Amino acid sequence: MRTVRLRITMRDVEPRVIRVIDVPAAVTLAELHQLLQVALGWTDSHLHLFMADGVRYGVPDPDWEDDLRPRDEARVPFHELPARFEYLYDFGDSWEHEVEVVGAGGEGPGCVEGEGACPPEDCGGVPGYEHLLEVLADPSHGEYEHLREWAGELLVFDREATDVLVRQTVGQVPESVRIVLDLLAGGVKLTPGGRLPRSVVRAVQERRPDWYPLDRPASIEEDLPPLAVLHDILRKVGLARLARGVLSRTRVAGDDVEVVRRLRRWFEPGGYEEMLATTAVAVLAASGPLAREDLLRRVVPLMGVGWGVDGRALTDEEHESSLSRMSAELRALDLLSGAWRTWEAGPSARTLLPHATMLASLFAGEPPW
Repeated sequence: MRTVRLRITMRDVEPRVIRVIDVPAAVTLAELHQLLQVALGWTDSHLHLFMADGVRYGVPDPDWEDDLRPRDEARVPFHELPARFEYLYDFGDSWEHEVEVVGAGGEGPGCVEGEGACPPEDCGGVPGYEHLLEVLADPSHGEYEHLREWAGELLVFDREATDVLVRQTVGQVPESVRIVLDLLAGGVKLTPGGRLPRSVVRAVQERRPDWYPLDRPASIEEDLPPLAVLHDILRKVGLARLARGVLSRTRVAGDDVEVVRRLRRWFEPGGYEEMLATTAVAVLAASGPLAREDLLRRVVPLMGVGWGVDGRALTDEEHESSLSRMSAELRALDLLSGAWRTWEAGPSARTLLPHATMLASLFAGEPPW
């Protein structure tokens, strides 16, 4: 994987905050935003913008006037920007960062070096952070107890932990996806009903025996529900193509960055299912195996109250029904494993959904339950 080395400096902040990271050369600005968040230590709780040569890039909002609406960052390759550009996070606190391309990166993504801890979210920008540090350095200050309770333990920069988070956020192709794509490499003739042949089904069963609960060889694709779902996913995201009855992997299936990018689009960005899947996977990754009932008790409060249908909020039972319906998709993508009543994070829990990666890290440090 070809990478590019970036130096990110947070402006006007003392002690200074700097990160040097290697990112895939093929990332979009939307993907770079996710990498900057975990590298710096932010929690992606606010709006952001990239700015270069007078052009603004971000998440389009139809409520913005045309002359203020940024270009869609998801459609802009990182390499289109100049060697220096700005990254603004949180329009209220206005954290400004200078991003500089310093050259080619190493063999893979990660955090090369850095210094300085990220300020707490919502502390009031640079002036507020300066005041916070001043108060916390003086236990006799009248605001000390209040701000100490509000801030808790301030973050400390950990290069090794940041390196892991950057690599996890870049993502990896799930092993389940790799298994099926490898089997499709030379083309596979489907059955008259359009399903995978028995030879492929049993090859997958050998690698994923838990996908078929019965203690006997599987016969049809539907015997392995995650495989049937994965077949559908790969075709719909353009990683597999059917021609004259033969299913083959597409050209882009050989590009790991593009494979991960397309799989991430399976859950509509910002949509209900992405939020539900992300939250459930992050909780399991941080807490370990949970009974389905215990998982729902932790997930539902974290979903917030903004999800509804026909003008009413979704009930706990509807959240549970949605998660149960999605379980085959989560298993197909190695996001979920475990038995029917006890679920656990799958091997891709921290490497496929970027927000699950970030949330799992936050929950592991200070779980909200």
